[in-house]
Amino acid sequence: MERIALVLGATGGIGGAVARRLAEGGWSVRALVRAQSLARLPGHVIPVTGDAMDSTTVAAAATGAKLIVHAVNPPGYRDWDKLVLPMLDNSIAAARAQRARVVLPGTVYNYGPDSFPLIDEAAPQHPVTRKGAIRVEMEHKLRSAAEAGDIRALIVRAGDFFGPGAANSWFAQGLIKPGARPGVIRSPGEPGVGHQWAYLPDVAETMVRLIERDTAQGFETFHMDGHWDATGAAMIEAIIQALGEPNARVAPFPWWLLRIAGLFAVTPRELMEMRYLWQRAIRLNNARLVATLGAEPHTPLALAVRTTLGDMGCLS
Repeated sequence: MERIALVLGATGGIGGAVARRLAEGGWSVRALVRAQSLARLPGHVIPVTGDAMDSTTVAAAATGAKLIVHAVNPPGYRDWDKLVLPMLDNSIAAARAQRARVVLPGTVYNYGPDSFPLIDEAAPQHPVTRKGAIRVEMEHKLRSAAEAGDIRALIVRAGDFFGPGAANSWFAQGLIKPGARPGVIRSPGEPGVGHQWAYLPDVAETMVRLIERDTAQGFETFHMDGHWDATGAAMIEAIIQALGEPNARVAPFPWWLLRIAGLFAVTPRELMEMRYLWQRAIRLNNARLVATLGAEPHTPLALAVRTTLGDMGCLS
C-alpha cells in the first residue's frame, strides 16, 4: 500500500527536512502550503495549496494519509495565542478521520526550573512563559486524543535547530547573519553556560526512524541529545574553524538592543521572553531514544556547521 504523509510547515526548517527524508524513504509526501510559498517546497513533494487554519482544507489534504507531520508555526512568534492551538486542532481532526498518526516537533519551552538541568520524558511540565504554556496545551491535546484511541501521536523534542533551511533559528538570526561571510559571531549565552543544539537532518532522520517502527503505542515522547555544547563555546569554535578564520571577531549578543526593539515590535519582544534558555544549562536526556533505536543519528559538529554555513551563503 502507498504510504502517504501530509506535512504542515514543509517550507520551514524541520518540516522541510522531514518532508525530504520521508520522500527519500519512499513515502508519497503532500505539503499544505500557501500559494506564495510554493517555490520554497522541497523536491519530490506534492503541493496542496491552502492554509493550516482552514479545517476543511486540512481534512481534504489528509485524505488517505496515515501520517500528519505538524511542523507549522506562525512566523516571528506572532499571534501564537490565536493561531497555534486552532491549527493543531485541525491536524488532530484530520488524523482522527483518517486514523492517522500525528508527529509534533517538541520544544524545551514546556519546562521550568523545577525540571532543570537534565530533562527526561517524565519531567514535570511547568512552563514560565506564555509560549511554553501553549506548547504544554498542544501536547495535552495530542495525549488526550491518543488515549481516547482516536489517533496515535509522536513527539520528538530537541534543542535549538540549525542546518540547511533553518532560517528562523538562533543560529541564523542570533549567532551570525546569512548572505555573506560574517564580520562578527555573536554569543547569546552566559559565559560557561551549556547549550543544546539539534542538526535538522539528524532530527528528521530520528523522526522517520521512530515513525517507521512497528509499534501500537498510542502516545510516545522521545528526547534527543543532539549537539551538547557544555561551555557554550564549542559551537562558536566550530563556526570559526569552518570559516578558517582563527582571529574571527566574537562579541556578546546585544540583548539590550533586543529589549529596546521589543518596545516597538513583536518578534524581539517574544525573543526576549526566551532569554532564560540562554542563562542556564538545560539538557534533554536521550536515554529512552537510545534504548529504542540503539543509537541517535548524529552528524559530526564540524560537518554540520560547515554544511549550514554553506547553505546560508556564509562561506563564499
